[in-house]
Amino acid sequence: MSIKNNRLTTTEYQENFSDIHPPFETSDAALTEANRCLFCYDPPCMKSCPTSINVPKFIKQIATENLKGSAHTIFSSNIMGAGCSKVCPVEKLCEGACVYNLMHETPIHIAKLQRYSTEKAMDNKWQLFERKPSTGKRVAIVGAGPAGLSCAHTLSREGVDVTIYEKESKGGGLMTYGIAAYKVTPEFCEDEVNYITSIGGINIKYNQELGKSITIEELQRNYDAVYLAFGVGLARQLDIPGEHLNGVVDAIKFIYELRDKDYSKIAVGDRVAVIGMGMTAIDAATQAKRLGAGEVHLIYRRTQEEMPCTEKELNIAKLDGCNIIWLAAPKEVIGEGDKVKHLVCDVMKLGEPDASGRRSPVTTGEIFTLDVDMVIKAAGQMPFSEMVNSENLQNSNGKVSVQGKSKASLNNVFAGGDCVNGGREVVDAVQAGKDGAAAIVKAIISPDYIIESELKPKFNN
Repeated sequence: MSIKNNRLTTTEYQENFSDIHPPFETSDAALTEANRCLFCYDPPCMKSCPTSINVPKFIKQIATENLKGSAHTIFSSNIMGAGCSKVCPVEKLCEGACVYNLMHETPIHIAKLQRYSTEKAMDNKWQLFERKPSTGKRVAIVGAGPAGLSCAHTLSREGVDVTIYEKESKGGGLMTYGIAAYKVTPEFCEDEVNYITSIGGINIKYNQELGKSITIEELQRNYDAVYLAFGVGLARQLDIPGEHLNGVVDAIKFIYELRDKDYSKIAVGDRVAVIGMGMTAIDAATQAKRLGAGEVHLIYRRTQEEMPCTEKELNIAKLDGCNIIWLAAPKEVIGEGDKVKHLVCDVMKLGEPDASGRRSPVTTGEIFTLDVDMVIKAAGQMPFSEMVNSENLQNSNGKVSVQGKSKASLNNVFAGGDCVNGGREVVDAVQAGKDGAAAIVKAIISPDYIIESELKPKFNN
């Protein structure tokens, strides 16, 4: 057993990492699907969308071949509507709420229709929004991920000049660096960032890290307000013996490498164990298999009923040949020299519910051992506690504390997205950015000011 790269041919890499959810091949196919929609007056699909996209309206606009209007409807609520159409867990959001489910029929392919009109807008570089006259106000945003970009675009539309400070060399946050390559490519993410910033009034300064290159105090002096959207990113440790052997890697780092390098240059083991059952764990496991790993085991300490990923995501892993081991938790990584050789796991059982409402896993006293040469840790991410504390921000275990939806403890400092909630979906971060922009506008322009993103769309079309 060994960890090595270049396991597959160029053609095999291309096939394995091609678009897992291909778009409509023709406009007729999109029109046919759009005309299946019942255009509900009080649509459950819209209510289940964190950004309140008026789904029946944008589908009706597709059905009447008004693609610009459709894209405008989507982007008015979610400026990252194109990316969200690829990565949202729609089966538990809009499509999961579609009334067709109650009729035991296939729900409307909302995400695919959303992708259809938004990608047309991006491909044709349709500028669907105009900036209001300059207010003379300037806002600094820390983080060019979904929350930061959403906040920036909303502020720019209101005539506020925005400077984003981003620690990476590209924008997009986890969309760019932390999601499986077969869902969304780095090239698409770059196009989406460029499309969002094309409205004007948004300047992104890359390779600028909070706590190192810049401080909140400096930003407070130079800007009218500061919005923190730096997310989370520290992999949760397993705290078991052997965790630091060669071959034990963080899922975020593993996926980051995939997003930043040619597939043939990414090393993967023959036998891989992935710890966790969230979206990141699924992405890591399926990509390890698609890189050429012979065996991939997904290890989760609870049962399928408690897993954080969706059933649709789990099925992707199963179809890729990943083996699922329920009620198991890593106990020790055993090495040969400094390299991983075995993973010892506790057999678990479920006890009483914990604070999350899920039954707590407890050990049974039994163990089993897997022969592995690579262990990928995907047991969750932790906030940047050290940085948050060094910047004198009130926080709860590293998560930035806010009043209302976005007001942080420091003067004219706001925050939103994963750095506040600890990690949710991309669409939740987009909504947080809108909420942050609304609070900032009221703070630096007028408490009575109402911005477009605060206006709830009407249900009728």
